[in-house]
Amino acid sequence: MNTLLTIVALLIVLGVVVFVHELGHFLAARWAGVRVNTFSIGFGPALIKWHDRRGTMWKIAALPLGGYVSIYGQEDMFDRKKYAALPADKKRGHYLSVPAWKQFIIIAAGVTMNFILAWGIYSALFMFQPKNVQLPVIGQVIQESVAFKAGVKPGDTIVRIDEEKITNWGELIIAKELAANRDANVLVVRGEKLVQVKLSPAERWGLIADGSKTEFRKKGLWGAIYSGARETYHQSKTLLVVLKQIVTGERSSKQLGSFITIAEVSGQAMAMGFFALLSIIALLSVNLAVINLLPLPVLDGGYLLILIIEGITRRKLGGRGMEIAILCGWILIAAMFALTMWNDLARVFGLR
Repeated sequence: MNTLLTIVALLIVLGVVVFVHELGHFLAARWAGVRVNTFSIGFGPALIKWHDRRGTMWKIAALPLGGYVSIYGQEDMFDRKKYAALPADKKRGHYLSVPAWKQFIIIAAGVTMNFILAWGIYSALFMFQPKNVQLPVIGQVIQESVAFKAGVKPGDTIVRIDEEKITNWGELIIAKELAANRDANVLVVRGEKLVQVKLSPAERWGLIADGSKTEFRKKGLWGAIYSGARETYHQSKTLLVVLKQIVTGERSSKQLGSFITIAEVSGQAMAMGFFALLSIIALLSVNLAVINLLPLPVLDGGYLLILIIEGITRRKLGGRGMEIAILCGWILIAAMFALTMWNDLARVFGLR
């Protein structure tokens, strides 16, 4: 693949997803009356920078693999004495000068914007990208496979797996992933009858789609909005299940990839066309939102959890224990970055 195309695609995908995430924090902070010091796309020295009327410095940095919003006083959330010692004019626009519920909105706004972005893209794709959908009709069942032993027959149409409604083969694959390592209750239509079968866990169920059973689908506005929300939910749920399986050892951590994987997939999508690139932006936006909601002290989810605990206990967290928790969070993030980089480098250079 063209290296330049891959780099450009990576910058577009990451740029859009990160900008929307940080824009959420920025807009929420402005709404709450909290000052924003910096809005940066990328890290490192500024290539371009300017200040707006309210004093926020906007910049595009040299390493465009991420970005951040610097909110005035947010670093003091575990050092209330420092905030209390500030003169009155320095407290104006400070993060701690607004009530906890507004702080919650500021922190939650980033992932909220990512979910909204994904929802909007998926809805647009359902409405403006008519496609020939592979229906969940079984064309062949492999001999002695899990599905064969359970009694699934060619011609069966799968309509539900556990609680997941199935309308196409792609949804079937996602539901199968969600059911990994446990029995799945599968409802099929066979002629005029509904038949319930149970498929035990296996890497493959042994089902092959009937390639002749397709349907041309294009959704209207409300159908597209509903389907966009459903797709966002399914992608979020799938990622959570995969992460759980990796933590519990049910799935190999070798499947995790770094920005190298993102670059490769983005480049492939860009080569396929505009709609494919939009799909990758939506998927990465969902992934960023879900990962940011994990309850680690250095992620948005960790800060939201702290605000919830403080609200329930009526006590402000801080001190040495919180410093250690934040340090452990950074160590875990660094370890995950190293693992994903090793996975990609080992794959690229054939080290495994």
